[in-house]
Amino acid sequence: MSAADTTAPAKVPPARPAPPPTPPVKTRSSTRRLTGGAAVPWALLAPCLLILAVVLGYPLVRLVTLSFQEFGQSQLWGFKPAESVGIDNFSKVLGDSEFWTVVVRTVVFAAACVVFTMVIGMAIALLLQRVSGWVKMLVNIALVASWGMPIIVATTVFKWLFDSDYGIFNALLSKLPGVDMIGHNWFASGPEGLAVITLLVVWGAVPFVVITLSAGLTQVPKELEEAARLDGADAWGVFRYVTLPILKPIIVMLTTLSVIWDMGVFPQVFVMRNGHPEAEFQLLTTYSYDRAFVVNDYAQGSAIALLTVLLLLGVIGVYMRQMLKIGEVE
Repeated sequence: MSAADTTAPAKVPPARPAPPPTPPVKTRSSTRRLTGGAAVPWALLAPCLLILAVVLGYPLVRLVTLSFQEFGQSQLWGFKPAESVGIDNFSKVLGDSEFWTVVVRTVVFAAACVVFTMVIGMAIALLLQRVSGWVKMLVNIALVASWGMPIIVATTVFKWLFDSDYGIFNALLSKLPGVDMIGHNWFASGPEGLAVITLLVVWGAVPFVVITLSAGLTQVPKELEEAARLDGADAWGVFRYVTLPILKPIIVMLTTLSVIWDMGVFPQVFVMRNGHPEAEFQLLTTYSYDRAFVVNDYAQGSAIALLTVLLLLGVIGVYMRQMLKIGEVE
């Protein structure tokens, strides 16, 4: 027997099955054909954009148009045509010292409202994290009730609280030793009256800040707070180096919204002063209203309103810049 006969035949491995065909890759063009392209989102947004254009676009265009025209009662009733005067209305407004006094008063008033709102709102939100469940529920109910109260109703309540003859606030202060506030008129001077209005604005704005910050505090990791305490940080250190950086986007948003809302305060001042705010109570909103509907100079009133809008756009620009910086860091 030869060696060839004793050698076992080599095993041939089975042939591999052919790979399945590669599915066709969906390109962007094919996806656009399936979904209708970029027209579908715009079609869905069209009703909302149309409503915004009608509700906001037309008044804004009309405001800009009036601010560059001579428009008074004669033009309103059609006795004279509205004539273009260029930037004369803005020159008169910007050259009026009373306007700049109102601007400074509005900025100071808004700054005070924003600072007190944010500080008090943050303090209450932090306290709500350390109370029992039923206390938190009662506080939240009170906050929502005060937030949902109409501005006119809240202003009327504050008028009664600070009334010189029947105000309960004067009666409570008079119970303190050596204090006699019976008959004191809080609106006899501008600073005291604006302080009362500031308290009213803060009272109505704090609930929104508390609810928003309370929701943000639930996203602060407890592990980071515990690690900071183990490293020797006290309560202020934990808040400054752990809680505050995490809440920064929410704080920036709330601060910007508060500035916009407080710069546009109108019904609180208007109702508190019975529809006729004195000179020391004038803010940009009431000042624009008086120029337009009391003096019947609608053009200058529109110019003041447009300058207010531009001032608020500057605040929004700062807000957008801060949000972009936060996004880059994250």
